[in-house]
Amino acid sequence: MLVIHNTESKKKEVFSPLHPGEVRMYVCGMTVYDYCHIGHARVLVSFDVVTRWLRECGYKVTHVRNITDIDDKIIKRANENGEDFNALTERFIAAMNTDADALGVIRPDIEPKATEYVAEIIAMVEKLILNGHAYAARNGDVYYSVSSFPGYGRLSKRNLEDLQAGARVEVDEVKNDPLDFVLWKAAKPGEPSWDSPWGPGRPGWHIECSAMSTCCLGNHFDIHGGGGDLQFPHHENEIAQSEGATGEQYVNTWMHVGFVQVNDEKMSKSLGNFFTIRDVLKHYTPEVLRYFIIASHYRSPLNYSSEALDNAKASLERFYTTLASFDFADAIVAGSANVASPGRAEVAVTEPDNAADYRQRFVAAMNDDFNTPEALAVLFELAREANRLEKAGQKGEGARHALLLKNLGGLLGLLQQDPDSFRQGDTDAGLVSEVETVIARIAAARAAKDFARSDVLRDELKARGIAVEFSREGIKWRRAD
Repeated sequence: MLVIHNTESKKKEVFSPLHPGEVRMYVCGMTVYDYCHIGHARVLVSFDVVTRWLRECGYKVTHVRNITDIDDKIIKRANENGEDFNALTERFIAAMNTDADALGVIRPDIEPKATEYVAEIIAMVEKLILNGHAYAARNGDVYYSVSSFPGYGRLSKRNLEDLQAGARVEVDEVKNDPLDFVLWKAAKPGEPSWDSPWGPGRPGWHIECSAMSTCCLGNHFDIHGGGGDLQFPHHENEIAQSEGATGEQYVNTWMHVGFVQVNDEKMSKSLGNFFTIRDVLKHYTPEVLRYFIIASHYRSPLNYSSEALDNAKASLERFYTTLASFDFADAIVAGSANVASPGRAEVAVTEPDNAADYRQRFVAAMNDDFNTPEALAVLFELAREANRLEKAGQKGEGARHALLLKNLGGLLGLLQQDPDSFRQGDTDAGLVSEVETVIARIAAARAAKDFARSDVLRDELKARGIAVEFSREGIKWRRAD
């Protein structure tokens, strides 16, 4: 039984989709005017894990992740660069997809762009005006009337009176109330614009998601997710807009990913501690960054540091070292059922006798609000047991534990690389060729029982940061750092 923490109720609730066997989920995506940072990476990976697990549970999932390709930041950056805003956004959409692909994030089923839904946005604004929730101001903007929606503040648990008391009143204010927010912005000279009943203009940010989500998933759907910073005002405004237009409940379950800090401080360009995904991937492989994100519960704060990334790398190396110790052919038992051996889909293997216990605890962890740290703890137990069995001479049983480790890790998007390739790191082809040549010389020296020569060659590689390991399977090497 899957339970999910609902931000609106502030508690875990048994998940029950609106339509049996189907899940409709909308996740707020990127505003594409720059490269994705590690906060974006956390949202991408966290909801990728959610999608993978829902599908593993047997649900047909429709995952929608939008792209904001028109807003103030985009226009400002395009003007600074002297380029068309469409060229800017297409460039950063491609960069976003490259980064997400590197992290093993499965592409969403639908990826709507705000500029493709302008007609639907205008129709929703017209409906809000008709329903008494919005009004056109004298400057050509259209605003949502917050006081017209009695439920405003229910997601973020903010009191409307307190918000009004703290609101700033600006000079020459065109809004009826300082809390009212823009739905449609009148065009300024030189800005992209679309025709509307209120004159040329463009959508406000909040209304974009209301229109795209309801158009793609219906007026009422199962899950809405995003970063914790979107809870107020963005998601609060989405509720007011969507329910004000449709008269129906908007979302059943709200999910929010915790904030990312850098060395216990808020990540900020002004503080000089702002890292893009590309910055991180210059020093760590994508799977290390993915593991680092998954190792913390999606709702908890995530503290980014070099030490934390090094720990993630060390953990993955432990897993891959275990997997490298086994030939999965040792796990094959002709005619038995259960798990297909990687690369040998026609051959069946048995799982270890205690596989049900490992699986049950893994499933229990994931069904408890996607508790990935507890799920990873099960994987560490599997790795330890596989290593113990290997040392005890029970190679086949150890291989079956290792294969279960690999399969369960795959449900998190982990441990699917060739173990030796992972342990060798992001190595250029020239160095690989050099190392393999020295390894061949070491093998020849050992075959000739010239162990002194073998040790000299091994030490030469060690000095270059390459560790050489001897096993019954042969000589293997990896990055020593």
